[in-house]
Amino acid sequence: MKRIVEIVPARPGWYARWRLAPERTRCYPVSLWALLEEADGGGREVIGVDCVGQWPGDQDDGTGAEFVRYLFQTPDSGLPEDAEPTTRPHRSGPYPVPAP
Repeated sequence: MKRIVEIVPARPGWYARWRLAPERTRCYPVSLWALLEEADGGGREVIGVDCVGQWPGDQDDGTGAEFVRYLFQTPDSGLPEDAEPTTRPHRSGPYPVPAP
């Protein structure tokens, strides 16, 4: 079991690429980065959660997609060629603080 140590919003330009079929991929903007730690305090890893709620290692996301990699593309250079066409660029901030 892993626990979340820290969550931070992702800056614009970060994408998660997923393989939907052997020759078909799709990119979604990364919404947040999470630092995870093993329950015993051992190994740590950072994962990105994309705007549709997918993250590498989520075995029950129901999509059947395989995570390929994260990529960064400067916001002024446009979207990756396989970006989901209905997604909009991230907010650059300020980010709202969740209510208690």
